Amino acid sequence: MSPQIDNRQPAASTTIAAAMLIAAAATTSNVDAAPRSRPNQIKYEYAQPNDPSHQAIYDQMKQGQALEHLQQLLSPLRLPHPLTLKVASCDGVADAWYENKFVTLCYELLAEILKSATTRDLPTGVSKADTILGPALDVFLHETGHAVFDMLQIPVLGREEDAADQFSAYIMLRLRKDEARRMILGAAYHRATDIPPLETESARDKFSDEHSLPAQRAFNVLCIAYGADKKLFSDIVEKDLLPKQRAETCEIDYDDVTFAMTTLIGPHVDKTAAKKFHEVWTRTVSARRTRLNREQQ
Repeated sequence: MSPQIDNRQPAASTTIAAAMLIAAAATTSNVDAAPRSRPNQIKYEYAQPNDPSHQAIYDQMKQGQALEHLQQLLSPLRLPHPLTLKVASCDGVADAWYENKFVTLCYELLAEILKSATTRDLPTGVSKADTILGPALDVFLHETGHAVFDMLQIPVLGREEDAADQFSAYIMLRLRKDEARRMILGAAYHRATDIPPLETESARDKFSDEHSLPAQRAFNVLCIAYGADKKLFSDIVEKDLLPKQRAETCEIDYDDVTFAMTTLIGPHVDKTAAKKFHEVWTRTVSARRTRLNREQQ
């Protein structure tokens, strides 16, 4: 999920992109502050998969209008250029990226998410479908975050990959509380399954990568969630999914992300449209979750 951006200005920020939700991200709305920005800039594209084993993923996404819903839910964003959301084959590589005004999610990565999904509901109340929907949403939001940073020329202190993770988590937390919990914990579950055995991974590659380590990314998203709502996510500390020592500073972490989001991204979001499409997401994801859970049985 690396950004692949050519010839761009300092770009990036801290968190969001909401493949379905960016709408409710901002607490302020001031489209006039960005005169170059325009509405209805989200496009989408389903590319036919090269691998026959991915045809079912293509068919299910088309039938469920997955990208159309993403288009609707991201439409409150006011961008200076069109942004296209695309699913495509990537020559066997499980990845996703933003480049040249395209967010591309590989069928290979979607197949990996399906493979790593839990076989039963988790003790935290997260369903099998949530461990599919949460990671998929997280990836789209993460990469849309890179796009937003680039197109709006938003400065970022620290690593852009961490900023894009924060962007995604913040947007998911704007969902209705029960949906936010499901998506956050589903995304964190997938991060945890991506932790490689230390004895099989080169320390040089591990520590030099532009992304934080998978375990760090899982703890970071849980921390932002706990900082946002200690009551809703209280059990992740009680069950030691998030260490108590880290939990002590999570409210500060969330406040920092909130300040960056509302200051830098907020002026480019149509707040009225955001509220409308947030409600659309809640309806569509409920139907999609029911179908996925039924198919997994």
